[in-house]
Amino acid sequence: MSQPAPASNVPDSLLDRLRQSSHPVAIIFYIFFRLAPLFLYLFGSLVIADFSLVFILVAILLALDFWTVKNVSGRLMVGLRWWNETSEDGTSTWVYETASPDRYINPIDSKCFWLLMYAVPGAWAVLGLVAVLKFELIWLLGVIYALVLMGTNTLAYNRSDKFAKANTSSSNIVGRLFSGVTQIWGQNTATSMASRFWSS
Repeated sequence: MSQPAPASNVPDSLLDRLRQSSHPVAIIFYIFFRLAPLFLYLFGSLVIADFSLVFILVAILLALDFWTVKNVSGRLMVGLRWWNETSEDGTSTWVYETASPDRYINPIDSKCFWLLMYAVPGAWAVLGLVAVLKFELIWLLGVIYALVLMGTNTLAYNRSDKFAKANTSSSNIVGRLFSGVTQIWGQNTATSMASRFWSS
């Protein structure tokens, strides 16, 4: 008589994955703000007759996506955060903040965050190529706006992730060397690591 197969801990459905997330509300908003501008760009003209209104709504959703990803989603889902500071002499400093190495990062949250972080800008790049081939210059402006906002978040989080890994897997000396290597953005790019605001 055969034994029944043991129950798997792997989530079977999207709802199961959402239930196992540490921050399900953050994931829902993250997915919405990542995909809503894309879908509105593709299908908004089928519902809204006014082109200008569709364009404005896409731009607003892209700005909301930029803000939520930068200030909320990254901090909750992967324990990373970044911002830009401008000194009195006009030099730009990019600051990367990471959670404490002891904080648990849920793999479901992390996979969702990084998948959409890279996949959605890739989709916008394809739409930009289509706009160029069809000579739709107005829509191309919207795509460029999307790529600038999403590309900034993607680049900043990529650097923040590398900085966090360098500081958790090596000594402070190596961390300082890594922060020196990252001085390639703007006139004076610097990185720093802090462990505040990460108790949640």
